[in-house]
Amino acid sequence: MKVNAIIQARCGSTRLPGKIFMAINGKPLLWHVVNRLKYAELIDDIIVATTTDSKDDATEEWCNENEIKCYRGSEDDVLNRFYNAAVAFPCDVIVRVTADDPFKEPTIVDKIIKKLIDENLDLSCNVFPPSFPEGLDCEVFTFNVLETMEKTTNNPYDREHVTPYIYNHPEKFKIGNLTSSRQLSNYRWTIDNKEDYEMVNAIYEKRRNEQEEILLMEEILEILEENPEIASINSDVKRSAMYQK
Repeated sequence: MKVNAIIQARCGSTRLPGKIFMAINGKPLLWHVVNRLKYAELIDDIIVATTTDSKDDATEEWCNENEIKCYRGSEDDVLNRFYNAAVAFPCDVIVRVTADDPFKEPTIVDKIIKKLIDENLDLSCNVFPPSFPEGLDCEVFTFNVLETMEKTTNNPYDREHVTPYIYNHPEKFKIGNLTSSRQLSNYRWTIDNKEDYEMVNAIYEKRRNEQEEILLMEEILEILEENPEIASINSDVKRSAMYQK
């Protein structure tokens, strides 16, 4: 069974333009997202799905320079972009990743993939309901489900956000959710504006073990417990609808 991670990434962010190339600990945000997925044992390949907009010539160039597979498609119809990326790079299972999240946890991603396969699900996730920090969210679904969505829904919201059609039709799909042992969904570890970006950099400035290439959830939680002012940097940022109480 072939498992591909598809990262939706574009330079045309309205609130923080060019954020995928903003530096975090000396590397672009997009590098962090890609690099962390390389530690997931169950992912076979990583594809960056960007847009055909000229601004994303730089995204494709970065992928080529770093030997990362790249697909370019619709800027607004993200569902179609995912579908065509999965056709261009054939697979049985897709891990949906957004390029906003520098702290994706490889072991959590692997658990969600394993849950989909072991339980023969259509979609496996950790957001239904959320219990992990926003930014550690992950969705895994089969190519057959992706094809069903592509051919079925014309709702603009579905097509922009890829998976709402599944959650809105639970009678049609087998959905499984991975739940954290602790309720951590109050934390916001994604980058959507400058406060988010400042918060992530502040975490890196406090890290203790520079020898470890990736910063894992438990160490981040310890840093925030010892430095509560860091979490307050972006505490007023409007959260994703799925994370709002």
